[in-house]
Amino acid sequence: MAGLGLFRIPFPAEDGGKGLRAPMLATSIVMEELAYESNSLAVIYDCQCVLAGRVLQYASSELKSAYLPSIMSGERIACVAITEPEAGSDVSPKSIRTVAHPVKGGWRLSGQKRFIINAPLADFACVLCTIEGALSMVVVDLHSEGVLVPAPDRKMGMRACLTSDILLDEVFVPRENLVWQEGKGLRIALGALTRGRIAVGASGVGMAQAAFDESVQHMKERAMFGRSLAEMQYWQFRLAERATQITMARDLCYKAALRHDAGEEFPEPETAMAKAYGTQVAGDMARDAVQIFGGYGCMSRLGADGSVFKVERIYRDAKSPEIYEGTNEIQKWMVARQIFGR
Repeated sequence: MAGLGLFRIPFPAEDGGKGLRAPMLATSIVMEELAYESNSLAVIYDCQCVLAGRVLQYASSELKSAYLPSIMSGERIACVAITEPEAGSDVSPKSIRTVAHPVKGGWRLSGQKRFIINAPLADFACVLCTIEGALSMVVVDLHSEGVLVPAPDRKMGMRACLTSDILLDEVFVPRENLVWQEGKGLRIALGALTRGRIAVGASGVGMAQAAFDESVQHMKERAMFGRSLAEMQYWQFRLAERATQITMARDLCYKAALRHDAGEEFPEPETAMAKAYGTQVAGDMARDAVQIFGGYGCMSRLGADGSVFKVERIYRDAKSPEIYEGTNEIQKWMVARQIFGR
């Protein structure tokens, strides 16, 4: 992906990026196309440049120049470490237990992060922590003394994308690795997650489109009771509904992306809508695809002749996006806040 220049798409020309007029829209299209083939690829891309890249755009010019070029070139692998064993959707100073204690020249950082995408391969992490009770973001070299990254987690889906905990034991973080200012961690995290949620919604569209296309082809080829599945009105109507929903989800992602490209840091409620609806449509279409394929929908590969089927992988991959980067229930709550007020 780095060799194709994809990691440069989200960034302005002054940072070494492509300098596109609508970078978030272009990023959404990339996410959709990657997820069409494999959501693992889309998530790796999301964490490398959509999330970590956005965090670094809040950083000082010195910190940005130290890390951002290596993200775009693929020389370094990045991750963003927000979630903890006791802190998922609730990201607050009371729930975040990773703490940085001031020492000469910086901080000593201790804590545990969980479900961190790219962590087993990452060179550095953007870590949300508390500094004197205030949420802050720091960049941590994962090759530092005191860092332990355990074996990768074994997941239901997205198996080509590695996740694991990050254990931090009195890790020294130099003062220059603070992103923006102390106490700005939540603002930085939300800024990154806003872009991430648009991207995740787009990945849902990609998975839904892949499952849809596989289903249409199978329905044309598979005969039952003397006629193809494509001639059966029940599935004709169901696929017509899914085609409409996929188009609606794609348009929501594009609208949120264009608002972000127009300068809105938090384009709500479209961002929450795009994430929740895009991933919901992916799950719904994947379930339909497995049903359309019947027994073949439960197979990845046949032992008899080596035939390969992808809808079972899409089905497994489509569940996690309904949860990560803010559960779909949280997204609906955010939309409700826009409707009824805080």
